Amino acid sequence: MLGEAGAQYLEFKESFPGEGRDVFMEDSKSATMMDYYDVKSYSLDLEVDNNSVFIRGNAGILVEIVKEGMDTLVLDLASDMSVDSVILNTQKLVFSHSNDLLNITLGYVPVTGELLECKVYYHGSPADGLYNANNSYWNFNVTWSLSEPFYAKNWFPCKQDLLDKADSSRVFITVPGNLKAGSNGLLRSVTNMPGDKLRYEWYSSYPIAYYLISIAVSDYLDYSFYTHFNKNDSLLVQNYIYNDASCLDYYKEDMDKSAELLMLYSDLYTRYPFYNEKYGHCLIPSGSYMEHQTMSSMIDFNYGVVAHEMAHQWFGDQVTCASWQDIWINEGFASYSEYIVLENLVSEEEADSWMDNAMRLALERPQGSVYVPLEEAGLVNRIFDYRLSYKKGAVIIHMLRYVLDDDDVFYDVLKEFQTVFKDSVASGLDFKAVAERVSGKDLDAFFDQWYFGKGYPVYNISWTLKADSLVIESSQSTSSLSTPLFRMPLEFRINYGSRDTIVSFYQDALFKEFKLKVTDNIESIELDPNKHSLIGPSLVVSRAGTDQSSRDLGFTLYPVPVDDKLNINFTQSGQRRKVRILTVAGQMIFETETADTFMVLDVNDYSSGLYFIEVTEGNSVKRAKFIRK
Repeated sequence: MLGEAGAQYLEFKESFPGEGRDVFMEDSKSATMMDYYDVKSYSLDLEVDNNSVFIRGNAGILVEIVKEGMDTLVLDLASDMSVDSVILNTQKLVFSHSNDLLNITLGYVPVTGELLECKVYYHGSPADGLYNANNSYWNFNVTWSLSEPFYAKNWFPCKQDLLDKADSSRVFITVPGNLKAGSNGLLRSVTNMPGDKLRYEWYSSYPIAYYLISIAVSDYLDYSFYTHFNKNDSLLVQNYIYNDASCLDYYKEDMDKSAELLMLYSDLYTRYPFYNEKYGHCLIPSGSYMEHQTMSSMIDFNYGVVAHEMAHQWFGDQVTCASWQDIWINEGFASYSEYIVLENLVSEEEADSWMDNAMRLALERPQGSVYVPLEEAGLVNRIFDYRLSYKKGAVIIHMLRYVLDDDDVFYDVLKEFQTVFKDSVASGLDFKAVAERVSGKDLDAFFDQWYFGKGYPVYNISWTLKADSLVIESSQSTSSLSTPLFRMPLEFRINYGSRDTIVSFYQDALFKEFKLKVTDNIESIELDPNKHSLIGPSLVVSRAGTDQSSRDLGFTLYPVPVDDKLNINFTQSGQRRKVRILTVAGQMIFETETADTFMVLDVNDYSSGLYFIEVTEGNSVKRAKFIRK
């Protein structure tokens, strides 16, 4: 059974079936009206240049009525955009525009199954979602869009609901004749327009989430090539880079590597999702990289970032998170794909280094969960928390791979997930269901503590030899009181001097004792040697009395847990010792030296959670834990 966090998630799902929208929409009546229709397609026809964010044109939205009783078509559109008119079948409609909502009065009540296509004529300079800047190195001006998560409505009328993907899209962009305009899908034609302008006409026949529709306008050079899955199957790889020969020379080798990445992902995840159209990149000068469907926006062609954004074509584009609380479906898997690329195409050492860094960053969020709580689902910085959504999100996939204990099964899970939720949306629990069905394993505890739960475990391990047995005593504490126990396998490397071996035990309580028959003398043991688990700084000591660095220095702490004053009582007097306080991430937050036998530390300003106190005397070190309430 899922724990409290998972149960709350399910309750929220049942109570608010439309949580793919901005759950903080103020006008609940208008939000309800959006449930009356399903978006079939978007058709944008806009004039843009590369010197400002000003746009003018029209946006068509084709909808199907799915519920009777709708007399008003409600669209999301920022209030600072000016609407000139709304047309339905050549007829001008009455509309009102306020609170970032465009309410269009239809004049009648359409029946279920009826198709309506409204065309909104508008203009303005969006405050967000559309950007303009100069690339100072190459000296090119660019205007580009970045709508994730809530900013599509800032530059075109739409329905900002993750659960309602459009079945297709068409983006026409009219630009000065010296410029090019990139977007989703295939460029079917470039049409001459009055005033020495060109209209770039992009079509996509694949389902698409509102925030993945994009434009990019600049003086671009089109560097395209084909990669081949087999002799009868090729894919266009199209890159819009700055129109400078040295820019092509600089990036060509990196762009060409896209082919090997597409082959790897198509082998491991399923065939490239948009193979009838293209995969491509548009260079932009600043801001964020973005996985726009079939044409990612890129600041440069860093190998790891290209791997990340391309992986989004599967995790984020073909299968999109069902709500922003489940951003893990997008960012966790795209981030872990960086590791997979290094593992398969570069080296195991590079992959291990990547994972070490990911774990280090994840440990810097001792109170955080991968799942985004409802109260934080409207906070962009929380949705895209680099340490939680990206790095810890990747780490827990790595851990799940270890729990499944079979790479064939692990990749079968990923393929089945892509197959089942193709062209749709999915939640973290949807992925869990697929993983359980394919693997045959119960993953309730894993998702409850690692996806919905907060923080990570920390261990105090002691070991000794008793007769012919190795006895390991493992005491677990956690970085967050909201997740009091992590039930998980623990790996140990046992070093016999001339050889070593790895054994695994399962810890399902805060304190466990493990026994193993041994015949040889043991020199040391190491916790989690292969970095299969996210574990905070832990202490492993021998109780055989041979490890001088771990001998008992003799001190007690009270009260524990502590509210404001932590008392330390040393049993030996006259000894000069260093006292430090560390976070569970290993960051030192206090240090002093003393020869006193008693001292009081003020911890009133410390955040609630787990801390280490470390006492060093000469070459001897002892650590103990305490919890700040």
